[in-house]
Amino acid sequence: MVFAGTVVANGRGLVLVTSTGAATQMGKIQQGVQEAKQDEQKTPLAMKLDAFSDKLTLAIGGICVAVWAINLPKIYSPVFAAPWRGALYYLKVAVALGVAAIPEGLPAVITLCLSLGTRRMAERNVIVRKLPSVETLGCTTVICSDKTGTLTTNQMTVVSLVVAKQRDAAQDSSLREYTVDGTSYAPEGRVLGLDATTLKGRGMQQLAATCALCNDAEIAFADGQYTRVGEPTEAALKVLVEKMGVPGAAPPANRAAAASHYGGLLSAGYTRQATLEFSRGRKSMSVLCRPMGARLNSLFVKGAPETVLPRCSSIRLADGTTVPMTEAWRRRLRLQFENMAKRPLRCLALAVKEGKQLGPLATYTEGEPRPLQTRILSDPARFAVVESGLTFVGLVGIKDPARPEVAEAIGRCRAAGIRVVMITGDSAQTAGAIARDVGIFDKSIGEEEALSKTFVPSDFFEVEQAQQDLLLKTSNLVFCRAEPMDKQKLLKQLQRLGEVAAMTGDGVNDAPALQQASIGIAMGIAGTEVAKQAADMVLADDNFATIVAAVEEGRAIYANMKSFINFLITCNIGEVIYISYIYLFIYIYIYIYIYIYIYIYYIYIYIYKYTYLHIYIDIYVYIYI
Repeated sequence: MVFAGTVVANGRGLVLVTSTGAATQMGKIQQGVQEAKQDEQKTPLAMKLDAFSDKLTLAIGGICVAVWAINLPKIYSPVFAAPWRGALYYLKVAVALGVAAIPEGLPAVITLCLSLGTRRMAERNVIVRKLPSVETLGCTTVICSDKTGTLTTNQMTVVSLVVAKQRDAAQDSSLREYTVDGTSYAPEGRVLGLDATTLKGRGMQQLAATCALCNDAEIAFADGQYTRVGEPTEAALKVLVEKMGVPGAAPPANRAAAASHYGGLLSAGYTRQATLEFSRGRKSMSVLCRPMGARLNSLFVKGAPETVLPRCSSIRLADGTTVPMTEAWRRRLRLQFENMAKRPLRCLALAVKEGKQLGPLATYTEGEPRPLQTRILSDPARFAVVESGLTFVGLVGIKDPARPEVAEAIGRCRAAGIRVVMITGDSAQTAGAIARDVGIFDKSIGEEEALSKTFVPSDFFEVEQAQQDLLLKTSNLVFCRAEPMDKQKLLKQLQRLGEVAAMTGDGVNDAPALQQASIGIAMGIAGTEVAKQAADMVLADDNFATIVAAVEEGRAIYANMKSFINFLITCNIGEVIYISYIYLFIYIYIYIYIYIYIYIYYIYIYIYKYTYLHIYIDIYVYIYI
């Protein structure tokens, strides 16, 4: 099945059209966008302004009616030719009072405040496409974020390197795991704990050679940053080689040279003769290379540990010692990569096969017409036989690491009362581990507790509605194996609960969810044009921390607008209160004055008759009146 927009690179074929228009997958996405537009609601500020306007109208209307009613006794004044003219005059006064109370500058002030906010956001890599979305950001209560490229760097990186150190597999120190620092394709970092002596060992050198040679990727340096050309996993291995280095070799001259300095030195020592391409059956890939000045070839292999390890007959220690691959070694290695997979890391096993062990391929030279060798290399079904009897040299753990700034950003979200929901297509274990790394889940919680807050959307929507609502309103959650329509359904549920949800997305099929969200946020680098058109704003750097910065800016803008509105309303209401206060004060003062005068008069008479304090009372009453 192919879809509209599919690019055919070459070849010929017969296509049977099964659906057109709205019935196609593109048409269904468009229908989802249109449905989301129909559900579009007013922004929180607009709803609050509407409610405030209703109250303000009632208050001002009441004051105007009160002022007009107070002046009704004056309509019989000789100044007016007839009472109805007096009533009309004071009605005009009351209407003018109401007009004065209306803040005419409010639309201009809000537009100006939002415009200044968009300029400040642009400086923080947030491009605003719809002006009202700026103030909505300040009311955000939930951020639904994609994982790849937003919470993570979308740059595969080797973070763990495992080699054998002892002959006896039963010893706890038989395997040594090194931590590799760095979070991108930049060859900046090192293998922690790897000393020069260990690096000079033949086993470690063959591991580095396997990473460099069994590889078709390249790291390039352009416009001040490192980028990959080729598969992400192979690019990660090339970066590992640069971090390991080559004993005795001079360091690179500059950043551009650092992209492939040590890898180039290793590759220069070999001539590639053939490549045994990756296949799903054997889950491995290998290259046949001949060392410079040697007569026999070597085979460098990389692949999934569960398929490569059974084909290994020996294991090479870091110092170059070779020992048989016993069952004890297999159990220890199997346990090692299973533990690495839970972290979660993508594991690759590295192995070699040398010299005469290669049989007919030991002397193969590219371009020479040798029927047997050519027949072996042209038949993928024979590759597994070639890649047997291997010598294991190491394990690498590769990860799409979390962005360094994301954990702090999620901490700021938690402090600001904003919950984070991660939506990904990964497995539950991988998603839960990433959630712990970035701080969505507390790092202190165990794997089981993390899994209790990680849901496949189809399973989550089968839970009782009350339980769903409770989880969505109180917890940071992770949704794994999520489909695009699941995102839209989740957003509808959040909006029903009164949440203001921001949603990130980059693909065409994310457009309905971006349209449905209170704030749709598209990725500027990885995002498609369809996603950008459906979104309210675009991130220029595809970074979650930028979303948090935008929310902070949105809250500041929201606070500024509230201050502006308070200022305008205060000034205008002041006019109403001033005018109405004059009228009310005159009448109230007269009434109070009369009552006080009468009470004081009676008290004065009583005291004058029965006490000797009448002299002081006379003076006090005289001064008061």
